[in-house]
Amino acid sequence: MLRAPFLLLLLLCTAWRPALSEEPSHPRNGCMPLGTAYTKTTLYFGLAYPSGRISETQWRLFLKNEVTPRFPAGLTVWEALGQWRRQDGHIEKERAKVLLLVHEESQDVRAAISAVILAYKKGFQQESVLWETAPVCAAF
Repeated sequence: MLRAPFLLLLLLCTAWRPALSEEPSHPRNGCMPLGTAYTKTTLYFGLAYPSGRISETQWRLFLKNEVTPRFPAGLTVWEALGQWRRQDGHIEKERAKVLLLVHEESQDVRAAISAVILAYKKGFQQESVLWETAPVCAAF
């Protein structure tokens, strides 16, 4: 399971959050003519939990039922291997799924991201889901 280092990184990521009414750190027209200002959110889902491992079928159902309805415009998922050092010094490794979302910044989107994280934590007995967010320029 994602443990203390990921939780610490999560806390650090959540500590910096511009107010929703603030503009991104780059001007909206700073992306032109090639793109538009968006927000990129990356979520890291550990695939181990107390009862074993989250199967590919369980992951696909979670993606279908929890993520896709909240982000129907599109998303990207890939597999990763995470690692961290436990308090006893042992290096722990865990398979993970990484979910990338490029979206407009709004309170509704933040609520949808929070709902996805809470559903995963509750559904798979996870201590945390690491997430990061940053302003980006993108074109579709």
